[in-house]
Amino acid sequence: MHETTRPEPSRLYRWMVLVFLSLAMFGSYYAYDALGPLADVLKQQLSFSDKNIGLLQAMYSLPNSFFTVLLGGFIIDRLGLRKSLMIFGTLSLIGPAIRASSGLLPVMATGQLIFGMGAESLNVAVTAALARWFKGKELSFAFGINLTLCRLGSFAALNSPTWARAAYANWRWPFLITVGLSVFCVVGAIVYWLMEAQAEKNYHLGETSTDKVVFGDLFNFGQSYWYIVALCITFYSAIFPFQTFAVKFFIEAHGTSREFGGFLSSMLTLFAMIATPLFGLLVDRVGKRALLMMFGSLLLIPVYLMMAYTHVNLYVPMALMGVAFSLIPAVMWPSVAYIVDQSKLGTAYGLMTMIQNIGLFGFNLLIGWANDYSHAGAHNPAGYHLGMWIFSILGLSGLTFAFLLRQRELGPHGHGLETITTAKHSS
Repeated sequence: MHETTRPEPSRLYRWMVLVFLSLAMFGSYYAYDALGPLADVLKQQLSFSDKNIGLLQAMYSLPNSFFTVLLGGFIIDRLGLRKSLMIFGTLSLIGPAIRASSGLLPVMATGQLIFGMGAESLNVAVTAALARWFKGKELSFAFGINLTLCRLGSFAALNSPTWARAAYANWRWPFLITVGLSVFCVVGAIVYWLMEAQAEKNYHLGETSTDKVVFGDLFNFGQSYWYIVALCITFYSAIFPFQTFAVKFFIEAHGTSREFGGFLSSMLTLFAMIATPLFGLLVDRVGKRALLMMFGSLLLIPVYLMMAYTHVNLYVPMALMGVAFSLIPAVMWPSVAYIVDQSKLGTAYGLMTMIQNIGLFGFNLLIGWANDYSHAGAHNPAGYHLGMWIFSILGLSGLTFAFLLRQRELGPHGHGLETITTAKHSS
């Protein structure tokens, strides 16, 4: 049958593909967030310091500072989506399995490194797959649903002290649960392989497109782009390294149970699952992108100091952080598309992700060091203050970059971040 005469896949078939791609990422999101609720158990049972815990989480980001962005798209181009998803899904299972196999830090860190290589590349491959199946159709909505399903993995992991309470008697058991759920990374890849192979015989599919880094383009991005990148690194470095130690901090500095500490940490994910699409709709209506990024950064500045120095109900700072965590990503990532030429968008996003991971690597190590340097623990809750100040300064830095972005965008070199709305843009 000639290619152009083939029908497109049915809507049901496309959404089934999305469910299994999301299932693969659900496993990897769970595996990433499984460490936070275990931090104090690793300290008690394996004598890990906060520096060790920070290093362990940082190892996930190390390969993504180089490997994913440079090689992920290349591998997809060379081997195709099916084989790439299988390779990355398998690495996302092998990594957590190694991490659970030994209580020795070098072995666990090696597992985390392999997991990082697989999981972030899996994200790249899933993004490329969604573009192939949904481009020209309901792509934005498909991305939103995909992200919500993935974040259910984070939500399940952070609340595992509640639904898998008995497992926390031993450090290895929660990691073994993680290995079981990481099997979804491979199951999702297998089902996708079968569904795409079947579809290629019977349907007309879109082209495969990936985010590749083209080094020549890196010097052509304007000032506004670099302000957004700077906001990206400061914002995510204030959120994810905090989550690495959040449950341990809640237990030791605020006397919560592990179950409640895990739920508090998961509030960020819960807010993001619900509110990110809503903020996306809002910004399309009102514009004011840099102003909204300033507001989100502003929310981050007081929350850490509230938790460090006051006994305010912990729902308050975590809710404020949840709003920021929903608002800034909803505005920041789409804003790049207004600033960078369409043909260079893959490079722009790839570079932004790479720099973000360098920040996560560095700040996981720095906060672990800060907690150890200040002897943070149940016997000395004030030892957490130094880390909390670092997070607050990151919030202030984000506010500064968002302010500079707004000044730039209101001037003669603006790209319309403050003015473009859906109505104007479509007319």
